[in-house]
Amino acid sequence: MLTDSILKGLRVVEASAFVAAPLGGMTLAQLGAEVIRIDPLAGGLDYKRWPVSENNTSLFWCGLNKSKKSVAIDLASPEGRELATALITAPGPDAGILLTNFPPRGFLDHETLKKRRPDLIQLTISGDRHGGSAVDYTINPRLGIPFLTGGGDAQEVWNHVLPAWDLVTGNMAVIGILAAERIRRQTGEGQHIKLALEDAALAVMGHLGLIAEAQLGTRRERVNNDLFGAFGRDFLTGDGERIMIVGLTLKQWKALCKATELSASIAELEVQLNLNLNEEGNRFKAREDIAALLKPWVSSRSLVQIAEVFEKSGVCWSKYQTVQQLVGSDPACSTSNPLFTDVEQSGVGNWLVPGLPLNFSGIPRAPARAAPQLGEHTEEVLTCLLGLSTAELGRLFDKGLIGAPSTQKTTVKA
Repeated sequence: MLTDSILKGLRVVEASAFVAAPLGGMTLAQLGAEVIRIDPLAGGLDYKRWPVSENNTSLFWCGLNKSKKSVAIDLASPEGRELATALITAPGPDAGILLTNFPPRGFLDHETLKKRRPDLIQLTISGDRHGGSAVDYTINPRLGIPFLTGGGDAQEVWNHVLPAWDLVTGNMAVIGILAAERIRRQTGEGQHIKLALEDAALAVMGHLGLIAEAQLGTRRERVNNDLFGAFGRDFLTGDGERIMIVGLTLKQWKALCKATELSASIAELEVQLNLNLNEEGNRFKAREDIAALLKPWVSSRSLVQIAEVFEKSGVCWSKYQTVQQLVGSDPACSTSNPLFTDVEQSGVGNWLVPGLPLNFSGIPRAPARAAPQLGEHTEEVLTCLLGLSTAELGRLFDKGLIGAPSTQKTTVKA
């Protein structure tokens, strides 16, 4: 048994675009569920989302739809919507599961679908809790994070490129579906789970103490690249490389002091400031003084020299590198890491593809698989799940109601 057979037999129909829902569906697919993504004939809203290859194949779309099956249907037509409804409500104890981030109306209306399958499990991701439109890049400003990121004056804002709330929401969707499927096994009852991107983000803000901090009247300051609440800062090495050094835990802090031979100087600093620097909060208060002691040590050594000392002493640190450097020279981002597989992707060529990050002790990792071509499994799915004959498939193709697999020239950059 491999990791891609853990959820073998489970079938999920996905109607989605962009990050959260496709990520949730891909995670279920990498665990072995049969995830069938339904898209319009020309592709969904994210079919050409950047980044793209030289021939305009979306690396974003390929990355978030690995291991799925793709069905292309004319969803604007009544007959096409009926096909989609039939797939969503197809019989079987492990079927009848819908994951979507489209509004639950029309053929995605839960009450309408329940008439066809009363035990339907539907998880609907929305922007806000009222079903309104929102994305990571509009939720984040509302939460105040851009006023905490980076430096500058109090009114300057710094957005970040990582869609953190989408990623949290996508993984929450997986949990919601598996929990609802467990309930259905126990009770026979379906569920309509509503998951708002806004609520997922607000929950994390609460979990991390940011909401409570504001309620208590504290306005958190911007700290540039410093680690809030402990010691952590970026430094420039003697040969011009930039590194991040962290002393969050007591073990990390003591390892740093020992490796840099600054224990005596740190002890003197404690007396001078009347602070016990074994306490992480005090290390944050004294971060400028600590950095002043560390800076000469770092700037007088090359990256290679620092790496040798830090690795030997167990210091928590990292060098800064570009994505190109990560891909070009970091063994963690290569097939030497069992997370990755070299996969032939239509429209892209051979590329490095991550599989499931979960590493089970008793279940070997499955190799990563490519994303499908748009419409690649239309005939297979409609034949196997809905029992359509060759003649019926031909009629649907002739009427332009279903799509054949798209074909794209493979392009690989040198």
